[in-house]
Amino acid sequence: MPNPSVPIGGLWALLRERPALAAGILGLGVLASLSEGVGLSLFLPLLQTLGDGSADPGGQGWFLDLVARPFDGVPADRLPGVIALLIFLTVVVTAGLRYAYDALLNLLTARVGHDLRSRLYAQLLRVGYGYIERVEFGRTLNTLGSETWRTVSALTALVGLVIAVCAASVYAALLLLISWRLTLVAVAALAVASWVSRRLTGRIRALGDEATAANATLSQRMTEGVGAMQTIRLFGREPFEQGRFDRASDHVARTFFRLGLTSGLVGPVYEVFAASLLVGVLVVGAQGPGSLAPLLVFIFVLYRLKPRIQGIDNLRLQLVSLGAAVRDVHDLLDPAGKPYTRSGTARHDGVREAVRFEGVTFRYGPGERPALDGVDVAFRAGQTTAVVGPSGAGKSTLVKLLFRLYDPSEGAVTVDGRPLPALDLAGWRGRAAMVSQDVHLLDGTVYDNVAYGREGATEAEVHAAARAAHADGFIGRLPEGYATRVGDRGVRLSGGQRQRIALARAVVRDPDLLLLDEATNALDTRSEHVVQEALETFSRGRTTVVIAHRLSTIEKADRIVVLDGGRVVEEGTLAELVDRGGLFAELYRLQNRSALA
Repeated sequence: MPNPSVPIGGLWALLRERPALAAGILGLGVLASLSEGVGLSLFLPLLQTLGDGSADPGGQGWFLDLVARPFDGVPADRLPGVIALLIFLTVVVTAGLRYAYDALLNLLTARVGHDLRSRLYAQLLRVGYGYIERVEFGRTLNTLGSETWRTVSALTALVGLVIAVCAASVYAALLLLISWRLTLVAVAALAVASWVSRRLTGRIRALGDEATAANATLSQRMTEGVGAMQTIRLFGREPFEQGRFDRASDHVARTFFRLGLTSGLVGPVYEVFAASLLVGVLVVGAQGPGSLAPLLVFIFVLYRLKPRIQGIDNLRLQLVSLGAAVRDVHDLLDPAGKPYTRSGTARHDGVREAVRFEGVTFRYGPGERPALDGVDVAFRAGQTTAVVGPSGAGKSTLVKLLFRLYDPSEGAVTVDGRPLPALDLAGWRGRAAMVSQDVHLLDGTVYDNVAYGREGATEAEVHAAARAAHADGFIGRLPEGYATRVGDRGVRLSGGQRQRIALARAVVRDPDLLLLDEATNALDTRSEHVVQEALETFSRGRTTVVIAHRLSTIEKADRIVVLDGGRVVEEGTLAELVDRGGLFAELYRLQNRSALA
């Protein structure tokens, strides 16, 4: 079971991060409650004056005498007007304090909301890549978007709860000062109402947790469905996806409906008890001695207290229902149990000798089969090394280790003899570039996507990179040239166009280490030949690693490494490997046979 103390503790921590703002909000809320209490107490001498023609308490008690004493020197004919004016002034002051309170509270929630979203996004950028791959994308998106808003709502509810308790305390003190007997009657009735509302708390907490989980599932369905729209249509799976989406959406609707029904019981419960309380106070008060003024003021204060008590329970239940959202945000922000890639401090000025895998073994999880098993291989400076092998051989894992998306489970990756973790991470990645078969373009212009390769790239450098990637020609034919927006993930461009923009993005980076993962995969034969020539020119003098499935793309590689089952099974030039008659030769013959067929 989730720890119920986590949400409240986390919310108080958010307030403590902004002590001046939090103190201002709480201070204004308390002052507004006290100001309203003063205004309500002034009704005692006003009603006494209107009823008896004077402000003399007439034995109504020390409190009425205390409230009336400041008006002893005021003429009787002017007394009602003076007291009424003071009541009006307290109303104005209270309204001003409440407005200032609301303004500061809005400022607090705006800042907290922005800060939470920014911290969550920063956490996603810092946390180890293994965590990103392990956690459901839809749930993460839901936490970043919806749950941050719900956490801000919980913070607002917590502050409102504190102020409501302060206001209720002021009203309760007034009731006690007017009549402790009537106060006991009121407290007994309100205690019963509060007990009933607390009985609903467990159900509301469970429904709040279910609502958070349902929202996360719906977010996952939305993200997956929109992202895979082409696949859905190509395979005719519209009815299946519509059914999955409808079930998730209906679950959200039914959960929030049940949550609303359960929370909505609080209001009617309080209305019934309020009516019973009013009748009880009138019956008990009418039997006592004295004037009607204190009884009327008591009922008026009680009338003002009732929604405060009801508000306290509503806010408490709201906190319970939002607890799952607060825990969700807290869990994502909490660094405990999450992997982090720690940067070294050594400066990286480029590969001078080689990047080496020295006895590298890597597992994605404890007890899993190694994706790489005892790999020893060198990627020599200024040379092109191709890595080939069947699916599942460990080629993609090798790339992830090169970029330090993961660190080896055993062994070490070294650069010119220095362990890769000892290097400054930003400096290492800043001298490397990768072009993958899975091209990701930003929802911006063509220019933005090419310039994304290097911060501060000039217009001339962007255009030169596009020409080197043989992308300048088709870019010039686009409706707005380099200013053409490519759409989300580049949906407005063809696969080959997206691939060439990705190549241009790598070219503008001018990397020391270049990784190509089927970089010409989406190109037709003619375009592939042109771009392959451009890549050969561009990779000259650079340490280049080529991940290849189509072996025709690596014929000019200086060295070829063959992986199978996470192990290096062969290594050599293309001619050497073909003559050796091993796994590479078999793959090479199969692909050439397919090409001839």
